[in-house]
Amino acid sequence: MSPSKSLTIPTVAAVAPADIERAVAVLTLAFSADPVTRWTYPEPAQYLARFPVLVRAFGGGAFTEGTARHVENFAGAALWLPPGNELDDAAIGASLPPERESEFAAVFEAMAAYHPQEPHWYLPLIGVDPARHRNGYGAALLEDTLRRCDQDHVAAYLESTNPANITLYQRHGFELRGTIQAGSSPPLFPMFRPAR
Repeated sequence: MSPSKSLTIPTVAAVAPADIERAVAVLTLAFSADPVTRWTYPEPAQYLARFPVLVRAFGGGAFTEGTARHVENFAGAALWLPPGNELDDAAIGASLPPERESEFAAVFEAMAAYHPQEPHWYLPLIGVDPARHRNGYGAALLEDTLRRCDQDHVAAYLESTNPANITLYQRHGFELRGTIQAGSSPPLFPMFRPAR
């Protein structure tokens, strides 16, 4: 590295209530080519209309708890749910297309079977604007809350909806626990990071 270049650590901050739409927007960009998400919403107009509703339903607890994080002025965002925070199953169900109801039910049942019973931080959504990939933003978003997990000696859990992201999560201590797939769905990968 030349002396004129310095290694900068991306800045991670809490998503303020006034900036929730910015977090939803960057997650919508981030998941636009995600296998599971686009299986859920295959039509572009449907995706653009319905995915933001899913973001609020699936990870909205992070907005109310103050545990939603963004990196470098919304280059990416992560919606972390602290221990004891429950998902809003009714809101999630209402955000999904009705034509695959039985497949969604089977996927969510399998997800529930892998969900840890011990206290843990849950990461339902993390994503980086595709135009800003390869800058360490995803890693910074993970490390920010994982430091808190380690300080509190609490586990972390997520389901990767894209196999390309598994190695990133493994580099941060997550262990692959299996594969979730139902009907025509692409696979999801439950991953657990033990308390440290």
